[in-house]
Amino acid sequence: MNPVTARLALTGARSSAGRLAGIAGGVAIGVCLILLLWAAAQGLSDRDQRAAWLREEGRSPFSVPADVDGTATEGQPQLLPLTAETILVGRADDVFQDRLIQRRDIAATENSTVHIPGIGSAPQPGTYYASPALQKLIETTPVDQLGDRYGTYAGTIDDTALAGPDSLVVITGATEDQLRQTMALALVSDFTSNPYGDNATTYATLMALGGIAVLFPVLLLISISTRLGATQRTERFATLRLIGATPRTVAGIAAAETAVPALLGAVAGVAAASILRPVTAQVPVGESRLYVHDLAAGPVLSTAVVVLVVSAAIAAAAWGTARAGIGPLGAARARREPTPRAWRALPLLTGLAAMTAAVVVARVDWPWAYAVVQLLLILGFALTTVGLVVIGPWLTLLVSRIGLARASSAAAVIAAGRIRSTPVATFRAVSGLVVAVFMVSAFAGASSAVDQAELPPARPGLMLPTSVYAYLGDRTDPAEAQQVATRIETLPGISSTAVLYDRPASASGSGSDDSNVYLAAEDASGLGFEDPVTGPVAVFDDDFFTPWAEQPLPLKTSSLQDVNSLQLFAVVINTDGTAEAIDRARTALNTSGITSSPATSRADVTATQTTRLIHSLSVLAHLGTFVAVIIAGISLAVATGAAIIDRRRALGLMRLMGMPLSALRGIIVREAAVPLLSILLLSAALGFLAAWLVVESLHDTYSVSWPGQAYFATLGLSMALALAAVAATFTLLRANTSITATRFE
Repeated sequence: MNPVTARLALTGARSSAGRLAGIAGGVAIGVCLILLLWAAAQGLSDRDQRAAWLREEGRSPFSVPADVDGTATEGQPQLLPLTAETILVGRADDVFQDRLIQRRDIAATENSTVHIPGIGSAPQPGTYYASPALQKLIETTPVDQLGDRYGTYAGTIDDTALAGPDSLVVITGATEDQLRQTMALALVSDFTSNPYGDNATTYATLMALGGIAVLFPVLLLISISTRLGATQRTERFATLRLIGATPRTVAGIAAAETAVPALLGAVAGVAAASILRPVTAQVPVGESRLYVHDLAAGPVLSTAVVVLVVSAAIAAAAWGTARAGIGPLGAARARREPTPRAWRALPLLTGLAAMTAAVVVARVDWPWAYAVVQLLLILGFALTTVGLVVIGPWLTLLVSRIGLARASSAAAVIAAGRIRSTPVATFRAVSGLVVAVFMVSAFAGASSAVDQAELPPARPGLMLPTSVYAYLGDRTDPAEAQQVATRIETLPGISSTAVLYDRPASASGSGSDDSNVYLAAEDASGLGFEDPVTGPVAVFDDDFFTPWAEQPLPLKTSSLQDVNSLQLFAVVINTDGTAEAIDRARTALNTSGITSSPATSRADVTATQTTRLIHSLSVLAHLGTFVAVIIAGISLAVATGAAIIDRRRALGLMRLMGMPLSALRGIIVREAAVPLLSILLLSAALGFLAAWLVVESLHDTYSVSWPGQAYFATLGLSMALALAAVAATFTLLRANTSITATRFE
């Protein structure tokens, strides 16, 4: 074909520049999101691998006595010696103002060869290495609230051993004798590089499902963007056929027309992803943000995404044009879409069947069961997502027939008639939002399975949320414990202290004979008890220290006349509830030298018992929800605008015949609302069903609960975004239905 003719066919009309810019913009947004999301997924994996050493549990520092033949015998466990190839590690996670500090106390020999991630050699006793974020926190906080807990500053932990720039990690040096008195102690010769342990396959499965959930709306956006001005192109291609162009030539022009803006958009998307990396890195995921370099996609990935997106756009344009069968009179009449049939329900039903089968296989004792469960879940979730898009036109057609039968206005009749004749094109406009509602529901259901329950309200007979306590060491002198408690009681914000006791261990060495905790009767009121006691010693059950306890425990009078015959159990510090007083009490207990566990409070359970994996995935779920909804809104605006441009002749003629602009707006709104409402409830229900199937397959100990307020707020945001997207096209509707815009030959 003559190059001049081809140029006129591509960019001859004034509207062509806007259409090509729209294609480039949609592809740029899609490529940018793909690169950022892909890099974020890889960055999360790199982050967890850097911090994997903090999960090292090592082996027990005790050996079980055994006979010559290796059979275990009765007796006290023996301490394993500390050598140059091993170190003692105490896992004593700390809390400061509801923020978790991952603390590792280390004792090593002078000639130790064990490498400590981030610092190299073990710190000297009484010194510590801190992450940059923690050291900054220490320097800006009064020492009696935080800094006194760790000793003398020795250096900074390298970024290669930290999850992110906000990680609060401290490595302290201690003597072997000091660590032998603590509870959580391990003998370590090397640190693990596995960040997930037994959860590795679960994490990989959930990341794959999340990738499908977030990338699918992006691909829909790219697909919708590349179809901008399809009807206009059909008219021009018919003109080219009339002057002698072959179908192959027309398909080649369609491919070239799409290739140029798609390539420009893809390159712009790569540049945008690079520019937005520092901004994206500010989003906290779990306990920390990502480093900026974690979001680097790299030249190989960027090139691969550009090539794949542009190739897919070119192939879709060429195939769609060839499939349309455009002839010399192709623009003379509209091509009616094939009527959707019931077979469109098969992909959706197949996907749900695969996920249901995963639940069944997960309960089968079979070596390859978990691998099959992973495959079924990923395949089933992908098919369910695709199935929603496939079944949408059929459901839209069914609803349009009902609407046409009950239409009572011209706008309703026209909208229902157009939906019935073009259900595929009509549903395509809202397909992104339908998928977004599905993803929002799936994310909300999965998140509800791992959300922390609220602590029971404070009441007499339960541990006060303003109290700080720590268990005492076996070798702690009772007089020393009383002296420490008395000294702490003089600190600002401390109202009272109480030393608690329990029964001595039985002769067999199996532990305490009962679960009762004893204290001096005058100290009971400081713990929140209101029950009166008549003797000098009071007693209550040790469930008092259970954070999730809901039933208040009674305080009883003990038959004992004093606590001298009992052994130390714990010390409780009652504060005024301010963050400063609570942290001051924690610091005082942790540096007292009498405790065998870190000081904690009832409210600390939400910080210390939330795993990094679950918390990260929960945050990612909300981020995925946000991305899916925003992309869906953009897709709806693009698709609605494209439909107006493609139908501007018909809409313009309606306006010339006297139909008011408000009626035309009603047509556009109905054409968006009918397909959306026809599948909205099904999409939400399927999202929760998919979440339940995933949770049952991977963690049958969790359960999906009723969605919270955030879910309904997100649905409301989705609907508001849909209305805003449609309303944004009203200006385009006015411009494309004016008298001058309706002229044609």
